[in-house]
Order: sequence, then C-alpha cells, then structure tokens
Amino acid sequence: MAFYNIIGHIMFAKLFLITGSLNAGLCVILGAFAAHKLKGTLPENLLNTFQTGVQYHFYHSFALIMLGGLMLHINTQPGSLKYAGFVFMLGIFLFSGSLYGLSFSLGKWLGPITPLGGLCFILAWFMMAYGIFKHF
Repeated sequence: MAFYNIIGHIMFAKLFLITGSLNAGLCVILGAFAAHKLKGTLPENLLNTFQTGVQYHFYHSFALIMLGGLMLHINTQPGSLKYAGFVFMLGIFLFSGSLYGLSFSLGKWLGPITPLGGLCFILAWFMMAYGIFKHF
C-alpha cells in the first residue's frame, strides 16, 4: 500500500474512533437526561421511543469504535470498511435522530425516516463483514 494510502487509512480509522467515542459520551448524557429530566415529563411511550434511540445510538457508537480499531489492524485499502463507517454515522443520524425528534413531537414526517436509518445499520454491518472477509 502506498504511503499516502496508509496515511488516509489511519485518518479514517482515527475519524471513526473519535466519532464513536464522542457519540458514546453523548449517549451517556442523553441517557441521563432521559432518566432524570424526561421521566415524568414525557408520556411513557415517547420516553420509550427516546430510550430506543439512545440504545441504538450506543450500539452503533461502539460499532464505530470497533471499526476504527479494526482498520488499524487490517493493512489493506479501506474500501468497504471506510464506507461502512460513514453508513454507520448516517444510520445514527437517521435512526436515533428521528426517534429523538419523534419523542419531542417535532413532526410525524420523521416516522418514515427511522426505517431508513435501520437499513443503514444493516447495510453498514454487511459492508463491515465484507471488508473483513476480503482481508482474510
């Protein structure tokens, strides 16, 4: 792998490690906010919606961290691994973001966006699996 490709590879790994870590910290803040400020304020069904958003946000923050670490150990073109990271980030934004918005009744139009985020998550996991398969 050429020098510039190695640097790019490390930069993407670093991006996913930092983004995943910051998102995981945000999840702790959002979870505490839900437990201490929203409980009793939001109806139970909307609180559950918010908590589902936090749960999936957390899972996929860890996926980004795992992906970044994996990229540091796989000496190959980032390809599907790089794209998987961006699709994980898009999934977090679409899936969890739409659930956060629905929890605060920001618009029913957010409802159809949630499954698109779920599809992003599925696609990213398969892209990651393909990237691992290709390497080994």
